[in-house]
Amino acid sequence: MKSPEGTRWRAARREAYANDQNSPDTLTAVSAASNRSKADRDPAERLPPAAGYHCEYVAKWVGTKLRWDLAADETERQALLGVAEDCPNTTVVYEPAP
Repeated sequence: MKSPEGTRWRAARREAYANDQNSPDTLTAVSAASNRSKADRDPAERLPPAAGYHCEYVAKWVGTKLRWDLAADETERQALLGVAEDCPNTTVVYEPAP
């Protein structure tokens, strides 16, 4: 995992990210089929099938990015902004990772 500056994360940071249980957004229960369909795609490539969940999904996605200081490429950023336009009442909430 790389930080926005392109430097490699220390092993302890990678482990903390992989085992983050201090955020309510870390794990969201979904069906096995849904989990397989999303694979490792970001919101520019796939959004949940339930359109009514897009705002919450994107808010959680952005919160996780901010929590861990992760970068987004321009395609992902534009997709997130596109969804956000339809979510005027959605707030991104996060706490920076330790």
